Order: sequence, then structure tokens, then C-alpha cells
Amino acid sequence: MAAPTNEEGPASEPGAAPYGNFPNYSRFHPPEGRLRLLPEGLLRQLFPSDARPLLGLDVGCNSGELSVALYRHLLGLQEGKGSPEQPADGKDLHLLCCDIDPVLIERAQQSSPFPNSISFANLDIMDSSSREPFLTSYLSRFGRSTFDISFCMSVTMWIHLNHGDRGLVEFLAFLSSQCRYLLIEPQPWKCYRAAARRLRKLGRNDFDHFRSLAINGDMAERITQILTRDCTMELVCCFGSTSWDRSLLLFKSNGSNHDGREPSEQQQ
Repeated sequence: MAAPTNEEGPASEPGAAPYGNFPNYSRFHPPEGRLRLLPEGLLRQLFPSDARPLLGLDVGCNSGELSVALYRHLLGLQEGKGSPEQPADGKDLHLLCCDIDPVLIERAQQSSPFPNSISFANLDIMDSSSREPFLTSYLSRFGRSTFDISFCMSVTMWIHLNHGDRGLVEFLAFLSSQCRYLLIEPQPWKCYRAAARRLRKLGRNDFDHFRSLAINGDMAERITQILTRDCTMELVCCFGSTSWDRSLLLFKSNGSNHDGREPSEQQQ
């Protein structure tokens, strides 16, 4: 997936964001719509005995509003109260957030209230030649080989539309290999039709793969099938659906090398 360029057209047009890189995304899908579904103390529940810093990966972070809100929520931090770098939930979280749009990443970097704990990076997650060395380099700073938890919020449709069925499966396989837990919010099929319709209204070519997608229908169920059947993950729970009809699904890896340490550390 090539990085967006100015040739894509005016970013203020919803249909002019064929990678989901909407410039004002949080205005029409505010973070609170997801956060209200997530229980307090989630990190304590998932990682009760982990004393070391937890590592998180947020794929498709846009301009960072949801990333920052997730960070606050997961650590029990209230906006404007207490030291922003002191977690109130007894956990320490370092969050790496990436997006394909460099303009959105620059905005996120400039406005982040947690520069020591949240990193924003311009990255095409479907470019294996750049993603793997970049993520490996980040993890190695902590002596780790995988992330503790990854977030994929309303990203799967854009991967699917731009890379087809094979690209979606590859993306889910890669993401599941990188983390112990995965919190994912798939877009329903009606969103695919709406995205294609917006492009047509602007007089643009349809998504290359839209009409040939064999993975369709109930996308939350189809993605669950891929993750549990092909990616050695199990569905832990569904936290419910947002007001815009998207489910928040939490998966856990059944893989053998997901404690996050480097192999040499595991053998000691």
C-alpha cells in the first residue's frame, strides 16, 4: 500500500481517504464510543503478574486521539489530574502508534501529552521490508521480541479493500504473531459498500479488490474465524458494539513464544 500523496485529492472529502486516513476521524467516531465498552483495570486483568513495562502497538492510529485516550483509560489516568507520566493503575505502558499518513503522524507527534510513553511513527504496516526492521528495532530497546497487546481499531477494511483477501489474511497473521493479546474492531460489510460508494460519487475508480472479495458478509465473524483457525489465537471476549455498530473483540495468542522476551532471555 503506497503512502498517500497530495494527488489523492482534498483530504476534507471523506471519499478522498482511500486508506482510512481521514483528517478529522475522531469527530465522527469519538474515542469515548470505544472506551465506554472497555472495563477499568483491563491491564491488571490481562497481566496480573507482569512487573516490567508493558508494550503496546496501535496500528492505524490516525492523528492519535484514540491512542492517547486508550493510554489514559488503560492506566486509569484522568485528563488534567496528576502527573501524566505516573500511571494510576499500577502498570507502566509504552505505546508505539503507527499510520500510513505522514501528515497525521506529524499532527499526533505535535499534540501528544505523553511523549515519553507514546511514540508515533509513519509506517506502512503492509510493507514487510520496512515494518519488520522497524518493529524489531523498537522491541529490542526493551529486550523484547513481541508486544504485550496490539490495537487494530477500524483498520481491517482498509487493508482488505487495498490488498484483497490475501492481504487481509496476511495482515492478521502478521499482527497476531506480534502480540500476546489483540484488541480489534472490524468494520462491518456495510462500511465496505459505503466506502466504495463515496469513491464513485467523487468520480474515482473503485477499490481494486472490492468486487472480487470472497471474504465478506459478517466481517467480525469472518475475522474471528481467520484469527482462531489460522493464527493460533482464541477469542477471549466481545466487549460489545459501538453506537456505529462495530464490535470490540479481544483475542489471546496460543503461540509458544509470546511472553515477549528475547529467546536468549527465555533460556536463562
